[in-house]
Amino acid sequence: MAETKLVGKVAAVTGGGSGIGKASAIRFAAEGAVVYMLDRTPENAEETKAEIEKAGGKAYVIECDISKPEMIESAMKQVVAEAGQLDIVFANAGINGSKAPIETLEIDDWNQTVEINLRGTFATVKYAIPHLKEKGGSIIITSSINGNRVFSNVGFSAYASTKAAQVAFMKMAALELARYKIRVNAVCPGAIDTEIDDNTYPSDDLKEVEIPMEFPEGDHPLKGEPGKIEEVANLVLFLASSEASHVTGTEIFVDGAESLLRG
Repeated sequence: MAETKLVGKVAAVTGGGSGIGKASAIRFAAEGAVVYMLDRTPENAEETKAEIEKAGGKAYVIECDISKPEMIESAMKQVVAEAGQLDIVFANAGINGSKAPIETLEIDDWNQTVEINLRGTFATVKYAIPHLKEKGGSIIITSSINGNRVFSNVGFSAYASTKAAQVAFMKMAALELARYKIRVNAVCPGAIDTEIDDNTYPSDDLKEVEIPMEFPEGDHPLKGEPGKIEEVANLVLFLASSEASHVTGTEIFVDGAESLLRG
């Protein structure tokens, strides 16, 4: 490995089997970290693990559904029991969930998005704290431009609400945990080429509340196309490393200026 920014560190990544979580797990391992992937689809995370090991890194998979707090608590304890420490937590797992008008959005669908995206993030941070307090560390949360700069995705009231709340929670956590030298930050991606659309469920009546909008051709000012998962992973790596030692309580947008058009 040419660079070793994270040698001697242990990282826990939720949702490491695909998308931004996968790219970040690979990046962490390439920089010397031992990576534990907490994933509800361990078969996908095993593929990431194989890629990491083929490149000479170390990775492990723990089955973990972040909608179930007891699984998160158990997974964090297992990481420390096996690795002896925990230094980096990437609370990344989440869903788009149901996309529907507020009037017809089912309470159960709202609850599912909140339980996975928001309560799952809370539980991930909560159960990591006891293992980070002794030496400090870095927590990174995957939020979004939605709910923070962008409110034009009609039908995404549940998703946008969880993403806004993640940023507020991040700032509360950053201040509370600063005494333990635990840094907490959030990344806010725009359109990124991932599989998250597989977890999007638009309702049949969504067209009734959609608002016609026109955007400049390309819709992404910097490159004219969605970003890549590796570009988000580079930012996550920076926040996890000592290079970001004075950065905490901050949300960073990684969207090629897309949200400046769509807000």
